[in-house]
Amino acid sequence: MSEEQQNQLEKEMNLTGHLSELRNRLIVTAIFFVVFFIVGFIYVKDIYGFFVNDLDFTLNVISPGEIIWIYFSMAGLVAIVGTIPILCLQVWLFIKPGLTLNEQKASLAYIPAIFILFLIGLAFGYILFVQLILPFLLSLNDGMFNELFTVDKYFKFMLHVTIPFAVLFEIPIVAMFLTSLGVITPEYMKKVRKYAYLVLVVIGTIVTPPDFILQIVVAIPLIILYEISIYCSRAVYRKKLKKHQAFMDNDTNE
Repeated sequence: MSEEQQNQLEKEMNLTGHLSELRNRLIVTAIFFVVFFIVGFIYVKDIYGFFVNDLDFTLNVISPGEIIWIYFSMAGLVAIVGTIPILCLQVWLFIKPGLTLNEQKASLAYIPAIFILFLIGLAFGYILFVQLILPFLLSLNDGMFNELFTVDKYFKFMLHVTIPFAVLFEIPIVAMFLTSLGVITPEYMKKVRKYAYLVLVVIGTIVTPPDFILQIVVAIPLIILYEISIYCSRAVYRKKLKKHQAFMDNDTNE
């Protein structure tokens, strides 16, 4: 066997090994997802009770399918939230061999941060929905209609509001990660700030009713979140510059 063929064979074996490891880590993640889903399914009544405990109206079902839907949606929400840190950990373990010791420590800190920010985003979206959006929409009725709220419509609308905030609250982590990869810089984030503000305002408009005050209330936290992302990106960028400068100094001394 020639040297070229041997190198090609080694590359194929390495690729096969990486794909096998990736498959195993996805299987582990899927197992945890199923476990959390079962836990959520078992405690769906308690979870449902938490969401409807403070409502001033009764939720109704108009078909047997809605009962099944609420079981699967509540269990699915628990499974997604519970699996996020597991998925992040599996991704980190997969890329760990290619990282330096400092990079391993720095990237490992992202995992709890991602989970915590996701939970904060969910909580923020839910509070916003319960305290501002829902009362505003109900106030528009003003006795004109008989209100009949179904489980399906209510929870779909609630998730439509809360899930985007859970995702948007990951912006600081995404900014830090992309900065560490060299994809973006703090200066670039400042440069596109006005466009980012526009996108965040549009997102706030999509997830809230057509009320100017509510849209401002939603947009302000998102804009603050973007500014925090710039600060986080700057911190990562400064560390990169220090490491680069130290590397250059070592080369000069040698």
